[in-house]
Amino acid sequence: MSFAFGIGIGTQNNQGEWLEVFYPQPIMTPETELIDVVETSLNYRGGNQAIHATAEQLTQLASALRQTGAIDQASLAEKAASSERPVVVTVLETDDTASSTPEVYLKLHLLSHRQAKPHGLKLDGIFGLLPNLAWTNEGAIDLNELPERQLKARMEGRTLEIKSVDKFPQMTDYVVPKGVRIADTARVRLGAYVGEGTTVMHEGFINFNAGTEGTSMIEGRISAGVMIGKGSDLGGGCSTMGTLSGGGNMVIAVGENCLIGANAGIGIPLGDRCKVEAGLYITAGTKVALLDDSNTLVEIIKARDLANKPDLLFRRNSQTGAVECKTNQSAIELNEELHANN
Repeated sequence: MSFAFGIGIGTQNNQGEWLEVFYPQPIMTPETELIDVVETSLNYRGGNQAIHATAEQLTQLASALRQTGAIDQASLAEKAASSERPVVVTVLETDDTASSTPEVYLKLHLLSHRQAKPHGLKLDGIFGLLPNLAWTNEGAIDLNELPERQLKARMEGRTLEIKSVDKFPQMTDYVVPKGVRIADTARVRLGAYVGEGTTVMHEGFINFNAGTEGTSMIEGRISAGVMIGKGSDLGGGCSTMGTLSGGGNMVIAVGENCLIGANAGIGIPLGDRCKVEAGLYITAGTKVALLDDSNTLVEIIKARDLANKPDLLFRRNSQTGAVECKTNQSAIELNEELHANN
């Protein structure tokens, strides 16, 4: 069985190089019958391939898909046959390192369509396959071709609006997941996994290969690779450290029903029901004073030793400036658990 499949409408530059691809109905683990049809109609011979399909090939593909009962994909192929933009049919036999721009876009779509979760796909090497583009009100434009397009627009009495210059587009130009609110769509990248019930406020940001399980309020930054558990709240201006931003090999995550205060930040994974005081940034090497139920110092440890532990409150002592940690359970018991894992 193959890993993934998608029929996409794309954009190419004047050299015929793929700039971006829109996959309206990507499929994870497609049926064997569907791949057999692709082999017959598009001369697919296995492996991971992005096939530039002609209108005639797409018509044949649509007919064959309909006979196998793949009605939705057949309808999409029929519509794609009349596309004014180039069409690509991408088949991923395995989840190997991508070798083309259409392959990368298929994986990003799988994430934003909630068919795969962050860290569930192999995404290494994708930056070299994603061209840096001008994202405009007329679609993606190669930066080398941008001046001519701007001049042409002006001469025709139009203004070419450039929304961003980036390797990643905003998610909502490709995928609008069910049951979410996003106040500023430019702040959620394609490849984000936004769980149902999530609200992303104006200052919230979600990177690719990151996201929320759902029912979360996001007013801070979710960096690449970070997943936020259900019911957790990221306060205004807060931050989560991704592996691309110095997090090392530690996978940063936030458990369920956590609160990270405004302008706070974490460089360790939090367990369930944890709180970080507003303005406090905790890195893996931060020295933390572990307090018991009577606020007596038990031990000073590094924050990494508290990774994934539930029911913790991180705060800064307003008199001494020391970073402290209290737990709903006994700090003595937590201390014994830490030493048991040494």
